[in-house]
Amino acid sequence: MTLILQLITSFFASAAFVVIFNAPRRTLLQCGLSGMLGWAAYYLLTPRIDTIFATVTATFIVGVISQFFARIYKKPVIIFSVAGIIPLVPGGLAYDAMRRFVENNYYAAIQLATQAFLISGSIAIGLVISEVLNQLIRKIPVRVPNKLRSK
Repeated sequence: MTLILQLITSFFASAAFVVIFNAPRRTLLQCGLSGMLGWAAYYLLTPRIDTIFATVTATFIVGVISQFFARIYKKPVIIFSVAGIIPLVPGGLAYDAMRRFVENNYYAAIQLATQAFLISGSIAIGLVISEVLNQLIRKIPVRVPNKLRSK
């Protein structure tokens, strides 16, 4: 039941972000889906591997899905990728770090800020890896046998 609630919440968070920032309304479902799948990957991987690696993997999945949706729906990749990473952004962690700074609990604040920084960096790394792999795949030449070429 918890997983279903997590999926529904992440879908609506990503879809609401699309509405707030005036992305095309026709992309609402796809953006929500990319956020939901990214969060599902993160949620399922977090108990098994480190949070940073789970975030890189989930963001990579968001990047691949965003590339796929961008090709199918002929929209910029950034629409789907930005909406897809919204559930992964460590906003609550950054807030807690700032709160600890204000409370003069510097040791806890530095720990939380470092973790938020690492998660933010892992989001960037996951998107870069998916884009690089996409570019490499697109550059592979496709050879068509002579029999299939038009005469």
